[in-house]
Amino acid sequence: QNEKELQDVVKQQEEKLLQLIDKSGEVMRLKAEVSELKRLLQRAETEAKVLWEEMRSKEHQVDTAYVQERVMLRREVDKLRLLLVEKEDENVRLTDKY
Repeated sequence: QNEKELQDVVKQQEEKLLQLIDKSGEVMRLKAEVSELKRLLQRAETEAKVLWEEMRSKEHQVDTAYVQERVMLRREVDKLRLLLVEKEDENVRLTDKY
């Protein structure tokens, strides 16, 4: 009887450990994804700054294709910011949960 109970407890502990390892892997994957999103965000912000400076230097010679590209980059920056915030929120929820 005691041996059976001990085996059951050991089995439950092994299952819990496997679940924790699974969750740990998910947290690591999310951290890597957040890191990549931050890198992409920084890159997009840098490109947008360069374009803005270029626009200021050519105030009266505005090329519409150039402006459209700048708008597209600004949208990309905003989208990346949103993704970053969502992933950070998800990461916080997972960290708090486990």
